[in-house]
Amino acid sequence: MTRKTIAFGMGAALLGLAAAGLPAQTCTRILWNTNKLAVVAGRTMDWPESTEPILTVFPRGLTHNGGYVGAHQTETVNPAIWTSRYGSIGVTIYGIGTADSLNERGLAGHMLYLQATDFGPRDPSKPAVHAGLWLQYLVDNAANVDEALALLDKIQIRPAQAHGHQATVHLALEDASGDSAIVEYVAGKPLIHHGRQYRVMTNDPSYDQQLALLKKFDFSHPNDEIPLPGNVNPRDRFQRASYFAAMLPEPKDQRQAIAGILAIARNASVPFGAPYHQFGVYNTEYRTAIDLTDRRYFFELSTAPNLIWADLDKFDLSPGAPVMELNPENIDLSGNVTTDFKKADKAPF
Repeated sequence: MTRKTIAFGMGAALLGLAAAGLPAQTCTRILWNTNKLAVVAGRTMDWPESTEPILTVFPRGLTHNGGYVGAHQTETVNPAIWTSRYGSIGVTIYGIGTADSLNERGLAGHMLYLQATDFGPRDPSKPAVHAGLWLQYLVDNAANVDEALALLDKIQIRPAQAHGHQATVHLALEDASGDSAIVEYVAGKPLIHHGRQYRVMTNDPSYDQQLALLKKFDFSHPNDEIPLPGNVNPRDRFQRASYFAAMLPEPKDQRQAIAGILAIARNASVPFGAPYHQFGVYNTEYRTAIDLTDRRYFFELSTAPNLIWADLDKFDLSPGAPVMELNPENIDLSGNVTTDFKKADKAPF
C-alpha cells in the first residue's frame, strides 16, 4: 500500500460517495484538531434526492458480509466476513452501507465522491469488501487511524452498485488523537495522505492536485479583501473551507466547538438549485458534526429547522444488544435525541 505524506499546513481530508449516471455527491469534510478543547469534524452530504439517511447505532458482535450489497451477493469468491469489535453510530445510505460514522474508541470516517476512483482488478487472494461497507468495516475493527490503515492492507475494496448505479468513493478518517488520513484508489492503486495536517477535503481532482491548487493561494495574511473562490465546485469549496477553518477561534466549550465546525460546513454547503457542471443540479442534503473526544454525534437535515445529537456512550453497545435507529425526517426532533432511538427490526446489513 502506498502511503504519501505531504508537509502542507492547510492540508485536507474529505470524501465523497456517488453513483455513476446520477449527479455526484460533492460533499465536504472538515477536521478541527488544532484547538485545546476537543477534536471535532464536520461534513456535508450533497445529493439531488434523499439518500434515505437513517441514524443507526450498531452494537459490538454483529456479523457482516462484505460481498453483499443489500440482499444481492456481488462477491462470491472470498468475501470478507467479520464480527464487529466496536460499537458505532452513523448514517446509513439507501440501507446498503454507511456514509458517515463514529465508533466507541473515537475513530470516525466519511465516504464521499471521487470521480477518479478506480479500485483496480479483483485480487481473489484478498477478502472483498464492497465500497458501501468500506467505512463500516473500519469502524467495526479499528480503534484509531493507524489501525484502520493497517487493515486496508488485508482486504480489497470492490465497486458497489445500488439502484442501478455504480458507486465511486474515497474515504476520510480521523481519530480522537487528532490523527487524519485521506484514502483514494487511483488507477487501481491505493494512495494515502496520512497526517494531522490533512484537515479539509472535497472531491475531484485527486488529493495531490487539490493540494497543488491550494498552494497557489496566499492565505498568510487573512483579511476580508482576499478574493476567495465562491462557487460550489470541489476546487472552490476545498479552498474556501481551508481558508476559514484555519481561522476558527479557540472554543470555550463544546457548544462553540460544534458551532465552529458547522459554520465551515454551512459555508461549503450547496444551496438549492445551484448548477454543477456535468452533473446537473444537486443540494446539500444534510450536515454532520462529531465530537470525537466526547463521542457525541450531531446531525442537521437541510430541510429541517433543528440540530439534533446523540451520545454514543449512552447506548448499550454490548454483544447481543439491539441495533437502534432514528429517522431524522421527523422535523419535531430537536436537541438531544439519544432516548428517541428505537429498536430496529433487524440490522440493515
